[in-house]
Amino acid sequence: MDPAWRQRGRGRGHRPPGAVGSEVRGASETSGLSRFEEIRRSDQAAARRLATEPHSSSSEDEDEDEDVSEEGGKRGKILQSALSPYSVHSGDVDIRLLEKTRHYLHEVCQSGGVTCLICIASVRRTQAVWSCVACYCIFHITCIQKWAKDSIFLVSSVTDEDFGKKDHPWPCPKCRYEYSPHQTPTRYYCYCGKEAEPVPDPWLLPHSCGQVCEREFRPPCGHHCLLLCHPGPCPPCPKMVSVSCLCGKSSRVPRRCSAKSWSCAQICRRTLPCRIHTCANSCHAGDCAPCPRVSLQTCACGRQRAERPCASPEWHCDQVCGRPLSCGNHTCERVCHAGVCGECPRAGNRSCSCGKTKSVLPCTVDVPTCGDTCGKKLDCGLHTCSMRCHRGACETCRQEVEKTCRCGRYSKLLPCHKEYLCESKCNKTRTCSRHQCKRKCCPGNCPPCDMSCGRMLGCRNHKCPSVCHQGSCYPCPEMVEVRCDCGSTVISVPCGRERSTRPPRCKELCRKPPSCHHSSQEKHRCHSGPCPPCKQPCQRPLPSCVHLCPAPCHDQVLVKAADRVMLAGPWEQPTTPAFVRTALPCPSCMEPIPTACLGEHEVSPVPCHTRGPFSCGRSCGRTLACGNHSCSLECHRVTAVPNSDKTKAGVECEQCEEGCLKPRPVGCSHPCVLACHRGRCPPCGLMVRLRCHCRISSLYIECLKFTSADDQDKQLLSSCQNQCPKQLGCGHRCKLLCHAGDCDQSCGQRVKLKCPCKRIRKEFPCSRAKSETDLVVCDETCRELQKKHAEACAAEERAAQEGEMRKQQAELEAFEKRQKGRRKKNRKVTEVETEEGVWHRYKLRLLMPICGILLAVAAFCLLQLTNQETDRD
Repeated sequence: MDPAWRQRGRGRGHRPPGAVGSEVRGASETSGLSRFEEIRRSDQAAARRLATEPHSSSSEDEDEDEDVSEEGGKRGKILQSALSPYSVHSGDVDIRLLEKTRHYLHEVCQSGGVTCLICIASVRRTQAVWSCVACYCIFHITCIQKWAKDSIFLVSSVTDEDFGKKDHPWPCPKCRYEYSPHQTPTRYYCYCGKEAEPVPDPWLLPHSCGQVCEREFRPPCGHHCLLLCHPGPCPPCPKMVSVSCLCGKSSRVPRRCSAKSWSCAQICRRTLPCRIHTCANSCHAGDCAPCPRVSLQTCACGRQRAERPCASPEWHCDQVCGRPLSCGNHTCERVCHAGVCGECPRAGNRSCSCGKTKSVLPCTVDVPTCGDTCGKKLDCGLHTCSMRCHRGACETCRQEVEKTCRCGRYSKLLPCHKEYLCESKCNKTRTCSRHQCKRKCCPGNCPPCDMSCGRMLGCRNHKCPSVCHQGSCYPCPEMVEVRCDCGSTVISVPCGRERSTRPPRCKELCRKPPSCHHSSQEKHRCHSGPCPPCKQPCQRPLPSCVHLCPAPCHDQVLVKAADRVMLAGPWEQPTTPAFVRTALPCPSCMEPIPTACLGEHEVSPVPCHTRGPFSCGRSCGRTLACGNHSCSLECHRVTAVPNSDKTKAGVECEQCEEGCLKPRPVGCSHPCVLACHRGRCPPCGLMVRLRCHCRISSLYIECLKFTSADDQDKQLLSSCQNQCPKQLGCGHRCKLLCHAGDCDQSCGQRVKLKCPCKRIRKEFPCSRAKSETDLVVCDETCRELQKKHAEACAAEERAAQEGEMRKQQAELEAFEKRQKGRRKKNRKVTEVETEEGVWHRYKLRLLMPICGILLAVAAFCLLQLTNQETDRD
């Protein structure tokens, strides 16, 4: 069943399912409800997850950063809004009960508010608890079960002869309300007792089921509590009833059930018991008060009259009655009384002193003794009086008997009226199990220990004031006040919790004196521990200037201790703190002071502690004596010369050590021989080393003559006037003198050409031999010679083939002969050595010349490439 606050109720505006209205439920409303149910289920799952986490409703770390007090916070507002309807039309008693309910609700919600008095520990949200029905104090269920068991055991061990046969009650540790053994809690219930083992829900009070309480109000009025399941007593009944006033004279008016008794303030006027006066009090409940007036009244015997309170009309004077009795011989000895005096006490049958003889005598005659033995039981209860009948009390029994002492160890003859006590002391341990009896002649039923317990209670502050007892002592009943640092705010906690309870939050300002040089510290609320570091400006005058220190106050700064002693091992404890508070010196003055740099390039704000001429870091920039460069030194001081230009370099500037950087004439690569100077550079008189066009000779020419010549003259100056060493495409050397550019490829050198059979030879110009083909052709004679040569080559080839065939036939016959000489099939086959061929015999002789030729060709090619590169350079 869901809690009442989660159930869907019918309020104003709710329509029954069958109601017909102007609005029709559509698909949007259905989807909205489904989405709401989905969100509700997810919220419940998240709440269950949070409830399973081991966090406490009384955790001391909860609400740590709240700056408002509990009355002004959200919790106080919620409690005030929940209980405000109960405070209207309520009496003083109801207000006190309401405040008690508010106190218990606040304790459950407050951080560290609920404490188990048995174990002096905080009660967590997820722990099973039990609350007393009389004082509503909350305990751990395991603690109260152990308490009840120990209490019953102790009472049974002291009072029961048959141990454990009787049901002894056990008391509440706080209010001592007694419970029977079968009332010992065995299960964990919510406050109202409806739900067993309530599941922790972060949206509900701890240990609450969330349903309506419905407990009957006290005193019973027929109504039930309407709050959700809550700790502490139920608040006053909030129901409205129509009741009349206490005296019943006024008409009925609506009132709260808890405050239904009301007074109309009219005079009561009911007749008092004295039947003379009427009640002068205002409307009240119950019987009227006794009459407060005084009247003249007669005593019971009628002899005296006196003024007495009207509320007590019967009174007796101190005189003896003295009226004669009916016998006429004696008078009444009773003190002032009303009515007749009665018969004479000496009339009728009377007995003697021992009671054995009766006689009828006039009231004026005393009854004589009978002379028989008295026989009355003496005070000892064992013997009778041996005297004759006598008037008055019997004497003490003096008969000697053998008496045993109280402990039963010794016996002795003594008069019967005396008690015999031996001098031996009892060595048994009393019920406290701590002290010996030490009583003389103890009969065995040692009395309870009358010494003080004196054991230290769980609070560790007080000792048990009870008589010495067994088992655990009762929790300390004292409440200790925990004050804030200034003492304005006070909270009461059970004794023993003050060491683990944080001081209450206080709204007052901190009153501690400042720990720095300031006359007052920054305003902050009262707190425990040292004040936060002062953040006010230091404002002390700095030692080297006229400014004040603008840094935050640095009188109490935490710094690491430098003089700590090294510990010999982990078993030693440090004797000095790791950090100490000390005053730091004021920092250097950073007040900006406008200051010009040394070279007067700029005016910049400079910190006061570094004030004075400074270098701006730029280059000087003044023009040097050469007129071409500026001073490259960092900004420096320059001695001013009167009536001089400030852009010119001074004595302190550097001297120009650069060479002349003016542009040279076209083609001249030599620098100016002069240092950096003003005006034009002198003509270049150096010789230039040039390679001729053929790249073989080096020529030395005056730089000025070469650079001032035109292109044609430069071509002539660059020629060595020797034959060009370059080869033409045909392989012949160029016939021209050293020249620039490519050589003329029309070669006129005479070359010899042969026919294909190389029998006929003729000479032609090289250029014609390259451009034309078939200049020399074979004739008929050449053809006949070629034919004869072909026939001779064919004959040689045939002869070689026939010789090869004969050689192979001879080898075959030799192999067959060797095969016939073998007798066994499994004889090892001998390897037939074949005759090496021509290639295998002469391969080394052929390869060596070929490799030499290849190496020579490669060297020649490399040499040609090298020459070409040199010519290009």
